[in-house]
Amino acid sequence: AKVAKVAKKVAKPVAVKKAAAPKSSTFSTGTEIGVTPPLGLFDPLDFLSRGPDVYRRYQEIEIKHGRLAMAATLGVIVTEAGIRLPGYLSLDQDLKFADVPGDLGGAYSSVPLAGWVQIVAFIAALDIAVFRQDPEYAPGDVVQDLPIDWVRYADPEVKAFKLNVERNNGRAAMFGILGMISHTALGQDALFPIVSN
Repeated sequence: AKVAKVAKKVAKPVAVKKAAAPKSSTFSTGTEIGVTPPLGLFDPLDFLSRGPDVYRRYQEIEIKHGRLAMAATLGVIVTEAGIRLPGYLSLDQDLKFADVPGDLGGAYSSVPLAGWVQIVAFIAALDIAVFRQDPEYAPGDVVQDLPIDWVRYADPEVKAFKLNVERNNGRAAMFGILGMISHTALGQDALFPIVSN
């Protein structure tokens, strides 16, 4: 009899918990940073349907890639203008910064592998340890408590304008550096492909 009671207790149907529904996004096309004219909300792959956490991660990635692309674009412009750092790029190879060609192809082939490893390691260290993204802060706000005199805007309208400018400039720079790399891969000048060759 005791075994039958235990068996009944064990055999009772257990309520199956359903997975929690994804949180509804607080996304508003009128107030969201990055939703700007002329395209407005441009989401052809329906990324917004993946939920607010995934959308926020995409925002962080877009801002990070935009900042790197802006730096890369400026680097190409400055290098092609003939501006170089003083000193040696590699003492072992007796290679000065001035010896590196001003085009992208020359930079890729002239910089030693150890130099590229150092560049990637330095950027990764900054990303992981110094400018890490805290989920408590807005996407892209990576300064937080660092002793950097960073400009902060008290007026929400000015702040939104500046953040939209940064987002749009980053988007333009991503296309710009992609175009420069494509021009170089096709054997043309990165900045002036029409007038070269």
